[in-house]
Amino acid sequence: MTSQVSSPAEQADGAEGAEGTVVGEQRTAGHPGGNGNGKEVRRLDRVIIRFAGDSGDGMQLTGDRFTSETASFGNDLSTLPNFPAEIRAPAGTLPGVSSFQLHFADHDILTPGDAPNVLVAMNPAALKANIGDVPRGAEIIINTDEFTKRPMAKVGYATSPLEDGTLDAYSIHPVPLTTLTVEALKDFGLPRKEAERSKNMFALGLLSWMYHRPTEGTEAFLRQKFAKKPQIAEANVAAFRAGWNFGETTEDFAVSYEVAPATRDFPTGTYRNISGNLALSYGLIAAGRQAELPLYLGSYPITPASDILHELSKHKNFGVRTFQAEDEIAGIGAALGAAFGGSLAVTTTSGPGVALKSETIGLAVSLELPLLIVDIQRGGPSTGLPTKTEQADLLQAMYGRNGEAPVPIVAPRTPADCFDAALDAARIALTYRTPVFLLSDGYLANGSEPWRIPDVADLPDLKTPFAAGPNHELADGTEVFWPYKRDPRTLARPWAVPGTPGLEHRIGGIEKQDGSGNISYDPANHDLMVRTRQAKIDNITVPELTVDDPSGARTLVIGWGSTYGPITAAVRRLRLAGVPIAQAHLRHLNPFPGNLGEVLKRYDKVVVPEMNLGQLATLIRAKYLVDAQSYNQVNGMPFKAEQLATVLKEATDD
Repeated sequence: MTSQVSSPAEQADGAEGAEGTVVGEQRTAGHPGGNGNGKEVRRLDRVIIRFAGDSGDGMQLTGDRFTSETASFGNDLSTLPNFPAEIRAPAGTLPGVSSFQLHFADHDILTPGDAPNVLVAMNPAALKANIGDVPRGAEIIINTDEFTKRPMAKVGYATSPLEDGTLDAYSIHPVPLTTLTVEALKDFGLPRKEAERSKNMFALGLLSWMYHRPTEGTEAFLRQKFAKKPQIAEANVAAFRAGWNFGETTEDFAVSYEVAPATRDFPTGTYRNISGNLALSYGLIAAGRQAELPLYLGSYPITPASDILHELSKHKNFGVRTFQAEDEIAGIGAALGAAFGGSLAVTTTSGPGVALKSETIGLAVSLELPLLIVDIQRGGPSTGLPTKTEQADLLQAMYGRNGEAPVPIVAPRTPADCFDAALDAARIALTYRTPVFLLSDGYLANGSEPWRIPDVADLPDLKTPFAAGPNHELADGTEVFWPYKRDPRTLARPWAVPGTPGLEHRIGGIEKQDGSGNISYDPANHDLMVRTRQAKIDNITVPELTVDDPSGARTLVIGWGSTYGPITAAVRRLRLAGVPIAQAHLRHLNPFPGNLGEVLKRYDKVVVPEMNLGQLATLIRAKYLVDAQSYNQVNGMPFKAEQLATVLKEATDD
């Protein structure tokens, strides 16, 4: 291997002032613990690798293992798993291609990268599906065993791209991965088809050699994963080692690469690699502990939210109770019942599930009980794109219920930020006795990055007192409990756990009388209750919006949720080129930060990139009468930094 390429956008996706990719320092190195082999070692500041193959080729596992070893090495990283919606698409077809992209660096980065420096293509379908993203000069490692007539014909290759000049613009490394894997495992006595399944581990070993990744963790993982099948475990370890040794000995790979740890850009602490769904799960557990309440999840499995149900079910020792319901409506119904019973209640879903849960969300608004609705957004409408990302549920979360039913909305911006966003959503729900939407998306849910494990002592105190006795005195001096007698600061009603003597009260969706909670059809009372519920949400305390504007720019780019990484990478690139631009990012979408209107009016132009058709821009225009310019994408993939940099540069030039 003789070169690595990096686009301008990739170079911009790092700490300000980061330059280039190949530093050029060379030294010799060999297998850890072994003798040097005299091969050249080049140092890079960043690399983007994409593993691609059939959904049955283990690309997600391969990428996950490479990511884990990269995290343990100390690099900053960002990942983009991309897999088909079909459980098992026909082998060798374009709809069945699964890929995993990893961007890792020796400094702070923000995105999985715009384009891979290295593509590992396990078959013709993987090559054809991904070649359009690969820049000229990039490295492509191709499993030549799969480039036979039938697999190529399946994806429309009339001639072999390895021979017809199609790939002349790239640095191609033809490797018979399947044959080499079978040969490496010949002494294990496995059927050929079983041995072939380890070719992803051979590829992982080769890439681990190329980038000097640690190996011990992967070998330990394989032995643990296949502990009940020790022969399979050792076969996979052997394939992994064979891939490493192939890189060490073959003449085709004359260069290996080093990417130093990113220690200078991160505060001291203990870090681990974490995905958005895992961080969100841990945040929910932490919220339950900080509130000293049992955590209850009522959920129905749906992509891409199911991982949260799977993870929380493992943590009964932390007082977590999980209920896999028969449908979405039962899931949220059980969660709302748990909230009534005094639990920190959660339901998880995606856009189609939110539609089914909408009536019960309205009931939670009326009952004024704390409930977290976690929406991991995906492409829609209807079933849409189950495994692809989108931000198109904002207006559904804002307005998707009958009547005036306001619900706070919180949106994390990175996978690691899902932990803090879960705590923040729980704070709002418990303090103000309201359901809260937590809007993540498939990009954050499945992507991963390093997360600094917080000190428990630094987590917020979420303890919320239950009602303990009468809170109102009637004219005749009788002390009674009024379920809708509100806290004058938060407008929250008391939280009365069923079974507490003297706190019996009516519950249900029919309008209640202010204070007493009796059923009321009085027009004036209904007007008061509607306005009071709205005022409670409007008065929620959220931090003021912080604006990053070092040079007094005239143009502001503002986003929400997972667009943070691509927007910030684009802004860094523009500033390195001397273009003044301001940036702000919203976590709280209902209510908005109190200073948002003032911030928007400071700038001549406001640009709002979103993975929808302009939902935040619509809200901003309506509330603040600002001519916000939308830039939208709904192709199931996150923005690319270079793409946004071009759009923002044009906005500043107008």
